[in-house]
Amino acid sequence: MGLQTFDQLFARADANRRECPVVVAGGNDPTVLNALAETTRRGWTLPILCGPAAEIESVAAAENVPLDHFQIIDSDQPAVAAVECIRRDQAVALMKGRIATPDLMRAVLNSKSGLKTGRTICQIVMMEIPKDHRQFLLADTGITIEPTIQQATEIVESTAQVAKSLGCTSPRIAIMAASEKVTNAMPETHLTDQIAATIVTSSDIHVQGPLSFDLAYSTTAGERKGLDGEVIGSADAMVFPNLLSANLTVKAIMYTADCRFGGMLAGAACPIVFMSRADNVQTRIRSLALALHPT
Repeated sequence: MGLQTFDQLFARADANRRECPVVVAGGNDPTVLNALAETTRRGWTLPILCGPAAEIESVAAAENVPLDHFQIIDSDQPAVAAVECIRRDQAVALMKGRIATPDLMRAVLNSKSGLKTGRTICQIVMMEIPKDHRQFLLADTGITIEPTIQQATEIVESTAQVAKSLGCTSPRIAIMAASEKVTNAMPETHLTDQIAATIVTSSDIHVQGPLSFDLAYSTTAGERKGLDGEVIGSADAMVFPNLLSANLTVKAIMYTADCRFGGMLAGAACPIVFMSRADNVQTRIRSLALALHPT
């Protein structure tokens, strides 16, 4: 069974109406407020907004977003306040709002007061291509610049865990490279064997690589190149060797393909809704559906 679609995630969240407390670091963001207004109306969320209260109220008024069901924590350190809410079990998920990524990550990664678990924190994006009836995960698209073997292994494990939570009973994970041939000229092509030597796997996780994007995505590419395997043409997840390749790939798809996407951070003490400042309201709603689904 493959990953659920965003429509399926929405339908399940609508049916459950769990009203999950979600704390926002930087609540004075118009797209975040509009997204949370919709998810709260649908019974998914109970928002807690951290940041300058006067600015939050001003933005909400300008966007015609009623704050009746929103809690506001007035703070000039919204990331610290949001992380503290998680540590006090006042919320089950954290959402990035109008705040610089370094400021948020500084609070999340604080060794004494943050949300570290000992595992590598990574950004996982779920991408859906409706015309091909395909959805797949991509990682790490936003955090670790050059993962070590241990970090790459943990990213694979976190990605497999997210895939399973989304209904994929036997995740097929492609370890990505520019070529399917192992060569010393391209050190990343050795990554699959290195991960296989350290990963704690079971028979329900299938890892294959190195694979180029066409091989991970298209069965036709595999047939034409004379290659086979459980992952070729049907990857449920693509794990990249570095941030450069992952970020370029995911943004190229986002801005040129007819697609839907949402993203979150995994590996922290709670799911973190974490996407670009350029994202629209619908992307933030999809990200909330993705992040809240495993909770």
